[in-house]
Amino acid sequence: MKYTSEYKQKLTTAEEAVGVVRSGDWVDYGHFVMAPTYLDGFLAKRVEELQSVKVRSVCYPGLAAVALADPARKHFIFNDWHFSGGSRVLHDKGLCNYIPLLYHEAPELYERFIEPDVFMVKVAPMNNQGYFNFGPSNSIQSTVARKSKRVIVEVNESVPICLGGNDEAIHISDVDMIVESDNKPMIQVPNAEPSEADLKVAEQVLGMIEDGSCIQLGIGAMPNAIGMAIARSDLKDLGGHTEMLVDAYMEMYESGVMNGSRKNLDKGRIAYTFALGTQKLYDFMHNNRAVASYQVDYTNSPYIAAQNDRLVSINNAIEVDLYGQVCSESSGMRQISGTGGQVDFVFASFNSRGGKGLICITSVVEDKQGDLKSRIVPTLTPGAIVTVPRAMCNYVVTEYGTANLKGKSTWERAEALINIAHPSFRDSLIAEAEKMNIWVKTNRC
Repeated sequence: MKYTSEYKQKLTTAEEAVGVVRSGDWVDYGHFVMAPTYLDGFLAKRVEELQSVKVRSVCYPGLAAVALADPARKHFIFNDWHFSGGSRVLHDKGLCNYIPLLYHEAPELYERFIEPDVFMVKVAPMNNQGYFNFGPSNSIQSTVARKSKRVIVEVNESVPICLGGNDEAIHISDVDMIVESDNKPMIQVPNAEPSEADLKVAEQVLGMIEDGSCIQLGIGAMPNAIGMAIARSDLKDLGGHTEMLVDAYMEMYESGVMNGSRKNLDKGRIAYTFALGTQKLYDFMHNNRAVASYQVDYTNSPYIAAQNDRLVSINNAIEVDLYGQVCSESSGMRQISGTGGQVDFVFASFNSRGGKGLICITSVVEDKQGDLKSRIVPTLTPGAIVTVPRAMCNYVVTEYGTANLKGKSTWERAEALINIAHPSFRDSLIAEAEKMNIWVKTNRC
């Protein structure tokens, strides 16, 4: 192999690799399942040697060792561009901060404002041409690597080779240090079992999708459940253009429902920027030209995504208020997730010819005391973050129906949303709407 000698020169131990980190550095971790879970533990062991090292991640898979190693946050300050379950746990302990982000802007943020000192990323083994593949997480990793003073790759033999697209790999000439890891299997995200209400929401959504539509699925059990329902439907010639690739896309493709034949861009291929799912999904992605890995400024650019006709954006939310404001990232002041690409695709779908932007929620959620709470609320919970502004919100879907909010006045929005709220809460919502002066005598629910 042409690059064997260079590989040997740059090959080092994990201890030596993390030794390049200095006090005050900004350290960027690889994204999603390509986070450097091996190197993270070794960096955490240096906790007493370092001061004020800031670490940035994207949806770190699990609990970052650097965060757990320093409860006082004098040595490591851990941050996440989009919360995972682990980051949420750390946030509740005061050990993780969220970084607000419109996902499609991320590469430009690094180009204009961010100068990382060290980038650590999990990769597949080097190929004969000297490239390390980024596996299921393209995201913004090429840009981060280019902007970083030092790049350390953590080689893992279980990483699938995911074809581009673009920016799906890094060349050895752009790598400073190579560490061969413990080769632990890729972290998997199993499919959540859909509830009866989830399945009813899926039925509503299926009625809104036409043959030839291009499907985007957001993060969460609800979009994945809808995708699985689409895979079992009799729809034809669907396409895929999404930020997140989940098992449902594999099911849609293998069932024949999704072939991309009517797409205007990436015809015959599912474009995505990262994947989270089961080992079956990662096996499906390996050297498979049916899926195309792109950096996020391509997949999530509203101006690119909208070029696919009949783009249907399917995303989850925490709550929606009677004005049509959508909160998808916090429960009050508690950070749950992030803005991610939801705004990108809601905007793109409206600008796609025949497109639809769907916010899909069950009408109620059960709290810790076992009481039901409406997810359609008069006003958002104090401290809740507005993810999708009311002027941008298109469709809201529950198991009780669909509300199209575009072009609607405040009283029309209130009526439409209360019509799809759980029947047990409709009277109280009407009473609150009257107090808010967004209800008129001619309203009916």
